[in-house]
Amino acid sequence: MKKFLLILTVMSLFLSQNPVSARILSHPPIPEESTDIEKVAIVVLKDANKENEIKKLIEQNPDLQIRHTFNQALNGFSVIGKHSALKSLQKIDSVSSVSPVNTYHVHSNDNIKLIGGISVRGYYGKNNQRLTGKGVKVGVIDTGIDYNHPDLRRSYGGGRDLVDNDKDPMETKAAGGQGTLHGTHVAGIIAANGKIQGVAPEATIIAYRALGPGGSGTTEQVIAAIEQAIKDKVDVLNLSLGNNVNGPDLPISLALNKAVEKGITAVTSSGNSGPNIWTVGSPGTASKAISVGASTPTMKVPFLNIGGREIRLDMLQGSKDWEFDRTYEIIYGGIGHADELKNAEGKIVLVERGELTFTDKAVHALEAGAEGIIIFNNTKGRFFGNLDSGVPIPVAALSKEEGEELRELIKKGEAYARTNIIEERDLLADFSSRGPVTSTWEIKPDVVAPGVAIKSTIPGGYLPLQGTSMAAPHVAGACAILKQAHPDWGPEQIKAALMNTAKLLMKKEGQTYRTYEQGAGRIQLEKALKAETLVLPASLQFGKFQVADRLHDHSGFVTVENISEKTKSYSFSVPYKEQGINWEMPMAFQLNPGEKKKVEIKMSADPTLLKKKIHDGYLQIAAGAESIRIPYLYVLEEPDYPRVMGFGLGKGDKADTYRYEVYLPGGAEEFGIAMFNSESLRFMGFLDWKRNVGKGQLLQEIPADKLPGPGLYLAKVFAKKAGKEDWIETYLFVRPDGQLGDPEPSANKRSSLSK
Repeated sequence: MKKFLLILTVMSLFLSQNPVSARILSHPPIPEESTDIEKVAIVVLKDANKENEIKKLIEQNPDLQIRHTFNQALNGFSVIGKHSALKSLQKIDSVSSVSPVNTYHVHSNDNIKLIGGISVRGYYGKNNQRLTGKGVKVGVIDTGIDYNHPDLRRSYGGGRDLVDNDKDPMETKAAGGQGTLHGTHVAGIIAANGKIQGVAPEATIIAYRALGPGGSGTTEQVIAAIEQAIKDKVDVLNLSLGNNVNGPDLPISLALNKAVEKGITAVTSSGNSGPNIWTVGSPGTASKAISVGASTPTMKVPFLNIGGREIRLDMLQGSKDWEFDRTYEIIYGGIGHADELKNAEGKIVLVERGELTFTDKAVHALEAGAEGIIIFNNTKGRFFGNLDSGVPIPVAALSKEEGEELRELIKKGEAYARTNIIEERDLLADFSSRGPVTSTWEIKPDVVAPGVAIKSTIPGGYLPLQGTSMAAPHVAGACAILKQAHPDWGPEQIKAALMNTAKLLMKKEGQTYRTYEQGAGRIQLEKALKAETLVLPASLQFGKFQVADRLHDHSGFVTVENISEKTKSYSFSVPYKEQGINWEMPMAFQLNPGEKKKVEIKMSADPTLLKKKIHDGYLQIAAGAESIRIPYLYVLEEPDYPRVMGFGLGKGDKADTYRYEVYLPGGAEEFGIAMFNSESLRFMGFLDWKRNVGKGQLLQEIPADKLPGPGLYLAKVFAKKAGKEDWIETYLFVRPDGQLGDPEPSANKRSSLSK
């Protein structure tokens, strides 16, 4: 029995030797005998149903088989069957949605000191209680955990394997390159208690292995893990995983919201597809969870000074520091093969990314006598990588654009550089995914935390890694500390405490990052513990404005709670005056200890005077000596979000059919899959074409005879709405027998978004 699974964007920057920009991966070919392939889907019901009632829903269809029933994370069940049978479920009145099972993938030393963690100095709560996370259960849904690691033995409190369906959540052992370490690294950031210490070293880790060999798992496994965590009554739940679909309505996001409703503080990574806007992926889009972006801890960053121009170098994880104290010549070394580096003695080598691993390139440079090596990207933008083993020369990375510029200087004989070291911290990592969320227009991420060069536990030792996967567990650990300090607090209070006290981060140029880039800012645990006021919700969305309507009146409500032991005065500042927007803020008021007040914030807008598509900022509340900022956001018409994402294509249910899946965040006035000859780019026709498609996930079967003749084609999957068109490009290979197969090895798969 085989399953059709949609492969999604890998969230771990450090594991890849390939470009880490968001990309669409085509499916492997399915053997001829698999024409009746069965698929797994998650069925969400409108209301709670008992197991016998669920069985009655599908007993009339022998082609369907129930796999799991969910009554904690979701009201529904997972089912396996042919696409046609699954499609029939959508016609049942009690069914809210039927979603195919997707595959999820795992997404790095003063990081803990920076957020105010326990390793700096002890914190004490009421009754002189030391705050270490003791007594708080933190669930980690990931690749499992090496519970024999000396730094994790005391923290480990059991778990469940949802991949092999047993009680042993051990990491996948190294076998054929499929071994994992991600869950152990995440668990160490939260609660390592040995040679290194996590944010909450005495918290109890409950491990849920939902991602198996190679670090991937399905929606079904992740939801089953959430379901088990709810049953186990964990206090905090960390999910350092995700996909590249910016949608709030995917089953895993809905399941996380349900977990929060049941009292669990859910923390998830926002994704590693930055720095562009609209790149946050599910489950980082879950409304009630805490979505976390990545910032930098304190880092000494090397800059090359060439002819008065400063070029920033990104060091690969595991590299020796770049600490040159004199000028060196830089030469070009192609891809980094040994025969391309014959003149590298005593010089720095510039090579292009590709073909060889980073470590192989560095070893070749070392053997040629080079002092250091710089690897520049082979796709647009920067990248972050990891060395497989130690090399005694420094290894750095550059963007494609900077690398090509440096290569031109080398050709002119002008590439002599000296090194300047500049200390940086509290900058957003380029890879950190940005919001807002499509459809709901919510601000995500909610906060940021250190996610670059984070050293933590792995099976058999320690390793620095990077990604929003590393940022999220910092927040999960902070939530454990707050839960120990305030056992009566629920998820909303814990989230508010972290967001109300976060530090706004600034770009190097001095401007504040936007709300949908950093949320409320970088968490400050010490300040969250000392908070005397909570304002919740901790961010506001005023919705979408239509130019056709002249005036709009919108209201947002927040509850202000005095959690101190003295009376406090509160007043709201009027935001910066913007043409077309008028604010009406609450009058100043006082609250006694333990008292709370719900207040209304009114905003009226004339859309005809608004110029930007996205309007955001921070409302400021004076709370005695404290100052609390509440991020807000509203959008005009249909903003420039990607109109299409998450495309996948595979074999259909019936012989000679194929089935594609794609996500349309706002629907489309026109949608199509256009086929082009890969060499001449001549248009060959449409694989499919539609008008007025609804928003959400689109599932469609197409006959094989609609494919063009044998050859390699560029497929442009496009969607148009409100005057904007976006597309994804991927290569499709049609075999001589008329069936789809793997693209030729030379084909360069890619994705593209057009404004």
